[in-house]
Amino acid sequence: MALTTQSGIAASAAKAAQDARQLALPVVAIGVIIAILYFGRVFFITSIVAVTIAFILEPFVVLLTRIRFPRPVASFVVCTAALLFLYIVGAGAYAQLAVLMGDLPRYGERIGQIVEGVQHKVDDTEQQTWRLLALGKQQPQPPPPQPAARTGKRSKTEPLPALPAVIPEVRIHEERTPVADFVSANIGSFYQILLMVSFVPFLVYFMLSWRDHINRSFLQFFHGEDRLVAARSLEGVAEMVRAFVVGNFVLGFMLAVSSSMVFWLMHLPYPMLVGPLSGFLSLVPYVGLPLAMVPPLFSALALNRVPVYFAVIGVVGALHLVALNVLYPKVVGSRVHLNPLVVTFSLMLWGFLWDAPGLLLAIPMTAAIKAVCDNVKGLRPIGKFLGD
Repeated sequence: MALTTQSGIAASAAKAAQDARQLALPVVAIGVIIAILYFGRVFFITSIVAVTIAFILEPFVVLLTRIRFPRPVASFVVCTAALLFLYIVGAGAYAQLAVLMGDLPRYGERIGQIVEGVQHKVDDTEQQTWRLLALGKQQPQPPPPQPAARTGKRSKTEPLPALPAVIPEVRIHEERTPVADFVSANIGSFYQILLMVSFVPFLVYFMLSWRDHINRSFLQFFHGEDRLVAARSLEGVAEMVRAFVVGNFVLGFMLAVSSSMVFWLMHLPYPMLVGPLSGFLSLVPYVGLPLAMVPPLFSALALNRVPVYFAVIGVVGALHLVALNVLYPKVVGSRVHLNPLVVTFSLMLWGFLWDAPGLLLAIPMTAAIKAVCDNVKGLRPIGKFLGD
């Protein structure tokens, strides 16, 4: 009987140890994956950006291949056109920024006046509050000290003549701006970012020109029905990412054009720069509306008219609400089915791991994970949990 009890205890202990190992392995695996994603964020962000751009440009390459263009030539033409488009946009933005830099002293003076006015109002409010609190609690002031009688002798309380002041030591050093300090402190990070960005055009070109070979080689890892599932998952990821990115670009372009036209009619300075900035910033999740108001409000400082500020706030708010509540569900939401809770958690997670790029890539990556889960039979419950 004792042997039976001991064997039962040993079996229970062994089962508990096995359950602990089964529970610990996924936790350790998740921790390792998070550490790899965090420390290798520059590499992963560059790769994901390149894959996303390749998904966006793929339809244009297919269009050229249908008119007898070889795929490498079609990929080169599409990549060159994309770089040319970015160059034109960058040149236009640089021209506007160059003019804006010349007007920065005027904007700085206006901002200084606003800050000084606010400070005066705060000081006046503080003084009025102090008077109200101190009313009725005034204490009699002590009489002023009587001057000592002048005699022929020096008074004991009369201060001695001051000694000559010591000349402080002056050292001349080069004054550094905060921008120079920030750049020098983060030169290593900037180098990594520039190095990774320089690989993006080459990655996009090779992904487009070698797409068929990459797909065939990737599907060789699977057999039978799994190969079909993998092909559907890959196509679903491509469609999901393309729908999200292209849909957001279309919305951003519409907001940019509308904002630029309205700001031009309002005679706001630099409408061709402020409008696109406001339009695309409006698409940032959760904080898009306040971010979209910053460029036009800054530009309106030159006009120095309070009604213009309220008009800018009203226009930006109206465009933001129409875009996200009317156009976004039809253009993007019809293909990217994610519930708000999952979107919030994904923004928190990827924002923590990859900072600002994580916030921009969180939704398309989560949508891609959902596309994979929807096509894999064992992962469909996860896809339903992520969906709306």
